[in-house]
Amino acid sequence: MGEIYGEVNEKTMEWHDGLMASIVRQTCNDTTSDHQWIICDGPVDALWIENMNTVLDDNKMLCLANSERIKLTPYVHMLFEVADLAVASPATVSRCGMVYIDSDELGWLPYVKTWLDTLKSKLNDSAREYLLKLFEKYVGPAVEGILKIPTVIPQ
Repeated sequence: MGEIYGEVNEKTMEWHDGLMASIVRQTCNDTTSDHQWIICDGPVDALWIENMNTVLDDNKMLCLANSERIKLTPYVHMLFEVADLAVASPATVSRCGMVYIDSDELGWLPYVKTWLDTLKSKLNDSAREYLLKLFEKYVGPAVEGILKIPTVIPQ
């Protein structure tokens, strides 16, 4: 928990921010009116997610073990991308808006588009658009054909 939220060094008795405390503090110190997102991608653990309840409710406040409170600005938003909510408590789930995307429905194209976006500094727009058309023309039908086969591995 100390790595996430922070902890007191037993030798020096000094407080050291954890990763979440550091990121929240940094985004909240931004004085611009630009919207900022803190994105947490990975499994939910009941121990650390429960400490986020005060961030997720109307208070929008991160409460640390050293009694410090960091108030989120109206421009700071949080997103949790998780595989399931098996260990999340009803108290946590009720504070969040949920969007469920079935991986089968998502398909392969968003991954290609995301990859092409990473190439903006290396390829111009027309080259990236051409690559996208090639993917759509050849990969799409190939994937559809493979999915129609009862088994991919020959018997």
